[in-house]
Amino acid sequence: MSTPPWYKQFWPWFLIVLPLCAVVASLSTLYIAITNSDSLVKDDYYKDGKAINMDLRKIKQAKHLGIKFLITKEGNSLVLSQEGGPAYQAALNFELFHPTIEAKDFKLLATADANYHYRIQLPENITGTWEVKLESFDSQWRIQQRVNFSEKTEYWLQ
Repeated sequence: MSTPPWYKQFWPWFLIVLPLCAVVASLSTLYIAITNSDSLVKDDYYKDGKAINMDLRKIKQAKHLGIKFLITKEGNSLVLSQEGGPAYQAALNFELFHPTIEAKDFKLLATADANYHYRIQLPENITGTWEVKLESFDSQWRIQQRVNFSEKTEYWLQ
């Protein structure tokens, strides 16, 4: 009785398929890692750290002036009205940051109407927790606060 050649036997193919599966799995994992990069990682964290100190000065300035804003949510829009501090009538830099999805973040320049209310039209109805950043047009003060937009319709920024 003669033994068949190696390519007609079960065990050589079984031993070849196991490492081949590991190679295919590692290549697919590499593809997933490259196409789905993490957007929360910062390239220049040192520069961002230095910018935090600048932000803290602006936040302290807003607290020193006693600036407060009331945000009222009306469907897909937000209405900001100043409720404390010296009267501010110039434009505001308004930024809304989602905690995990960078694609939902947006920034805009809000101008006041005749009653000095700032109306902001949102691209979609927002719910959940968001980081709100409100800054004067001349970058002298800043209010930054985390707001949960699913609980009520009025929120204080101070």
